[in-house]
Amino acid sequence: MRRITRIATVGAATAALALSATACGGKSSSDAGSGSGEAKAAIAYDIGGKGDQSFNDAAYAGLAKAESELKIKGTDAEPTSGEADADKVQRLTDLARAGNNPVIGVGFAYAPALEKVAKKFPKTTFGIIDDSSKTGPNIVNMVFNEEQGSYLAGVAAAKVTKTKTVGFIGGVETPLIKKFQAGFEQGVQATDPSVKVQAQYLTQPPDFSGFSKPDLGKAAAQGQLDKKADVVYPAAGLAGFGAIEATATAGKWAIGVDSDQYEQKGLAKYKDHILTSVTKDVSDAVFNLIKSVKDGKPQSGEVRYGLDKDGVGLADSNPAYTKMTDVVAAVDKAKKDIIDGKITVKTTP
Repeated sequence: MRRITRIATVGAATAALALSATACGGKSSSDAGSGSGEAKAAIAYDIGGKGDQSFNDAAYAGLAKAESELKIKGTDAEPTSGEADADKVQRLTDLARAGNNPVIGVGFAYAPALEKVAKKFPKTTFGIIDDSSKTGPNIVNMVFNEEQGSYLAGVAAAKVTKTKTVGFIGGVETPLIKKFQAGFEQGVQATDPSVKVQAQYLTQPPDFSGFSKPDLGKAAAQGQLDKKADVVYPAAGLAGFGAIEATATAGKWAIGVDSDQYEQKGLAKYKDHILTSVTKDVSDAVFNLIKSVKDGKPQSGEVRYGLDKDGVGLADSNPAYTKMTDVVAAVDKAKKDIIDGKITVKTTP
């Protein structure tokens, strides 16, 4: 699988947590695949890049699955530190010009750029994950009910806390991350109104570095732990590594996000303290879009993934979690009530 561009290297203090995000060499994307006639697909990573053990890696897993099962040629492209929309426009343009179809932007930050590029390549399908604001005949909006999975995390957190204090850490205060906060807080309060939720954001737009700095996540989690939180739920991309490290080191419970972080090799040292994770089936969303294009029936418009389609959920990989039968029962009941429409989960705090 080819990779293009390069992401800024995270500090040495976090090297043990993250996989290398440095891109390999190879031809420039404008030269790739010319005249090959080979089915090709590409993803362009969000902040944090490949190796975040979370959101971006889930997208990569979908591309890798498509390479293996659909026999397509995959390309993945990294972001650059502090890049502008013009950089994203160029990246998506290069990927489309190289004959990739579909081209998928991983994250809402690609929305303005993707809208521009999609108009220039009307025969190419463009997918964007976590955004429905930009639409077009060849744009697929792959969106998730993050608030529903986060509600289940709130139920679990309220059931296991001993201090009656839990924490939420958002990478950047955006409408998307507020969905995670809203669902989590609602789930906590619905389960035990006496439990306090500490909520904190690492950065404010237009500063999106809160998704890429583990040291910020670690400091935020430590601050919440110092204020008696014994369950911490970070929705913060690569910064969530630091939050999980601090929480696990303190012997408290962390809740992962996007991928099943109990299973992530980069977090193996801390896995026993990852109670569960709020999962988003980004992998299948990427695979399904690539398959639809290869089959000649490309998806279009909004494609939504919620609890009813197992597009979001709560992981049960940690044996310690599955042994908590009262917690599992409460989560299962909440899930059923959400699917049945008995519970409507808020999307804003």
